[in-house]
Amino acid sequence: MSTTPNPLAQLIMSALPQTQPQGTKRSGNFFEALSLAWANALDRQADTVSQQAQVVSDGGDKMSDLTLLTAEASKLSFEANSSATSISEAAKSLEAVARKS
Repeated sequence: MSTTPNPLAQLIMSALPQTQPQGTKRSGNFFEALSLAWANALDRQADTVSQQAQVVSDGGDKMSDLTLLTAEASKLSFEANSSATSISEAAKSLEAVARKS
């Protein structure tokens, strides 16, 4: 039976380096990994928005170009809000666990 990886776990794993420089060790800090994952995802989306903005700037004044730019910018906004929410909720969860201990 195969299982589908959790999307959040996939996001976190994509942010972690595949190989480590010699002499360094990977942090086991969940919050650092979560932050790096969101930072990488937001950087990639910001690059996409910048590329589409460049298309419009270079004379791409078709409605499809403007619509794609709007859609990519909206996706970036959604991801930024999701990032803030997930980090905040992870912190609240850890706080709740700490109180029960």
